[in-house]
Amino acid sequence: MTVRHFLQIPDFSRQELLDTLDLAARMKRGEYTDQPLAGKTLAMIFTKSSTRTRVSFEVGTRQLGGHALFLSSRDIQLGRGEPIRDTARVLSRYVDGIMIRTFDQQDLVELATYGSVPVINGLTDLLHPCQIMADLQTIIENFGPDLRGVKVAWVGDGNNMANSWINAAYMLGFELRLAYPAGYEPNAEILERARAGGNVITTHDPREAVAGADVVNTDVWASMGQEEESAKRARDFQGYCISEEMMETGSERAIFLHCLPAHRGEEVTEGVIEGPRSRVWDEAENRLHVQKAIMARVMGGVG
Repeated sequence: MTVRHFLQIPDFSRQELLDTLDLAARMKRGEYTDQPLAGKTLAMIFTKSSTRTRVSFEVGTRQLGGHALFLSSRDIQLGRGEPIRDTARVLSRYVDGIMIRTFDQQDLVELATYGSVPVINGLTDLLHPCQIMADLQTIIENFGPDLRGVKVAWVGDGNNMANSWINAAYMLGFELRLAYPAGYEPNAEILERARAGGNVITTHDPREAVAGADVVNTDVWASMGQEEESAKRARDFQGYCISEEMMETGSERAIFLHCLPAHRGEEVTEGVIEGPRSRVWDEAENRLHVQKAIMARVMGGVG
């Protein structure tokens, strides 16, 4: 039997992505009450700390009838130099699925290659697919299920969020506009693939990206592990703050998204994140529902 992983958005077909988002919506409305993870255990490996990822996966596993184990790098031999491939093979004898939140994408790939249970990407420096799935659920809640009519603007670093937005646009066909300073480009290979099959526009002008956009979203300028670059990044990202004035140049129905944590006064103003266009808290909640749907699919055999 083939093991299904969720390492990046293109691991699912377009229809599987839409079905997963529909399942997440049904879970949120309380229409899905099955427990496909009954008697099953999810190992959660964290080499990067988190609030939303840990709580949403742990609670979600419990709600689906399973059990989650929190494993920080300090608690397991991985943090003392044990190879990923050894950890993968041992954990696969104990648990029914593994979620990892880590730095290096290759560690995630190696875990999936050597393990024999489903692996879910909770975040790497390259990709953050679960967050984008939550964002897509939030967009559907506001604009309906036809994502092809939605214009999405990403303003900021060409980071794991930007790369995953590119993957989503490539798979689902909506218009994506990316604005980033020179030197902060997204992954070239991911961008090239999306441009060949999707509607992805890049610019160094954030106002050009936001003008007429239905969804405006951003992230911190210096992510975890980039703290020493904070001063330089603050200079390089001048003009990239999402302000009330910039939001007004979006479409009449424009909403604001942020994956959190947010640095108010840097990448977004207080007035935007706390304002009427903000859907940040719905977006954060939706991490729970989409991850439950993903686990139900790859660990529970649903769909």
